[in-house]
Amino acid sequence: NFATLGESVGGGYLHPLLKVRAEFRKILMEMGFHEMPTNKWVESSFWNFDSLFQPQSHPARDAHDTFFIKEPAQTVSVPEEYYERVKTMHEVGGSGSIGYRYDFKREEAFKNLLRTHTTAISSQMLYKLANQEGGFKPARYFSIDRVFRNETMDATHLCEFHQVEGLVADYNLSLGDLIGTIETFFRKIGITKLRFKPAFNPYTEPSMEIFGYHP
Repeated sequence: NFATLGESVGGGYLHPLLKVRAEFRKILMEMGFHEMPTNKWVESSFWNFDSLFQPQSHPARDAHDTFFIKEPAQTVSVPEEYYERVKTMHEVGGSGSIGYRYDFKREEAFKNLLRTHTTAISSQMLYKLANQEGGFKPARYFSIDRVFRNETMDATHLCEFHQVEGLVADYNLSLGDLIGTIETFFRKIGITKLRFKPAFNPYTEPSMEIFGYHP
């Protein structure tokens, strides 16, 4: 009987990671964030480390922690004017910093790698925001994507994982604005008991750790 309907075929289910990603993406868009273009896993050391003012001698830049690309081993170009400003900040400092006091190496900055954090994209977005036509305009951006670390794999570690990241660029922001943004996000995923603890990170100031409790 060719007119009889067949059995309905299910379309499968979302992977748990994709379900979490979809939920987080919806929440962040509700909060006024726009998604960053993160579909680029290979980055230069300049955007991944240097532009975030991580010194070129930092242990995270060692092959034991980061996957460096053999071919092509080096990036083609970075914005030269910005490269010089970042180089100067590393070597002699500025804006109240004394810098790291070492010789900044171009060949180190141009090394290609599998990005170790999506902050490599955030640094590029901040650069574009600062240099857009018509002057700076406040913006909110987020990303949820894959990052890579040269980890020893075990029950709790893989050499890749997903990172959720956001940035807010505006005038007269305070630590209170950051805390409020994070509280709003956690509340939307059902976690209301939070504790904020001061922390030290050499390339973010001020820094915090956030602890959330869920019964």
